[in-house]
Amino acid sequence: MPASGIMTFMPGTLLRQQIAAAASRIAPWIRHTPVLRLAPGDLGLPLALSLKLELLQYTGSFKTRGAFNHLLTLRETGSLPPAGVIAASGGNHGAAVAYAAQTLGVPAEIFVPEATPPAKLARIEACGARLVRGGASYADALAASRMRASETGAVEVHAYDHPAVLAGQGTTAREFERDAPDLTHVLVAVGGGGLIGGMAAWYAGSVGVIAVEPEACPSLHAALAAGQPVDVPAGGVAADALGARRVGAHMFPIAQACVSASVLVPDTAIRAAQRLLWERVRLVAEPGGATALAALLCGAWQPPAGARVGVLVCGSNTDPASVTA
Repeated sequence: MPASGIMTFMPGTLLRQQIAAAASRIAPWIRHTPVLRLAPGDLGLPLALSLKLELLQYTGSFKTRGAFNHLLTLRETGSLPPAGVIAASGGNHGAAVAYAAQTLGVPAEIFVPEATPPAKLARIEACGARLVRGGASYADALAASRMRASETGAVEVHAYDHPAVLAGQGTTAREFERDAPDLTHVLVAVGGGGLIGGMAAWYAGSVGVIAVEPEACPSLHAALAAGQPVDVPAGGVAADALGARRVGAHMFPIAQACVSASVLVPDTAIRAAQRLLWERVRLVAEPGGATALAALLCGAWQPPAGARVGVLVCGSNTDPASVTA
């Protein structure tokens, strides 16, 4: 689809210019993360790869981009209440909101499910947010956070289903394009869809954007098959990062228009990708952060002849011993 095709999105969805505006807004507050160029064979694969190392972002994931864009937009518009912000998260979004709130001097409360890993809890607490644990799933944490927001008047910062969050995450693609303009395909892990929605909106069909999900968390894959967002089970090794039961309404029309393929990978391939990133390039990626690479390792996605492939390594919040032992 040509870049002009992005204008066919439903009203209220994301446009490229919103991503450019977000990039200017958040530039003082985030890292421009590097791209690691790997030659054929460096990862045991027969093709060169460009890894966008978003796991080196502040708080260890891309989520910091969307959090800052949302909070800064609220501040610009005078929409930040005295109660501050509230968020539900499997961990990475909560850490990002907590960090952005602390940096900007805004009160924050973060609700997480009981299964949130200790490494992610530590990130949130280190940033001074009030941490509330409870419920078996992200959906439970979200419901509890919304009840609390109704009591306090805090503004919700949704993990993925908000235009400001999508625009912030889309700045990842803008950077990747500038640092690796030769790419023909980019592989992106999917949870609720904020990251791939923002990235696909930026590329707008100029690059093949490949959605990669765990078999146990197929929210976008199921939505594309059904023609609308639907509820799915959420489990497996990457559920704390990619375990949304339903993709966001804001990103879905973007995915329909600009995601060129959707594939599923088993947990075994995700673990293998984690080990490979450590053994070959000494990167500690959490399961969700390694999921995009897993699609190449297990053959879930086969690059066409002549493809120049980029992979987003999107998160690092895990116990290093779980990868390096």
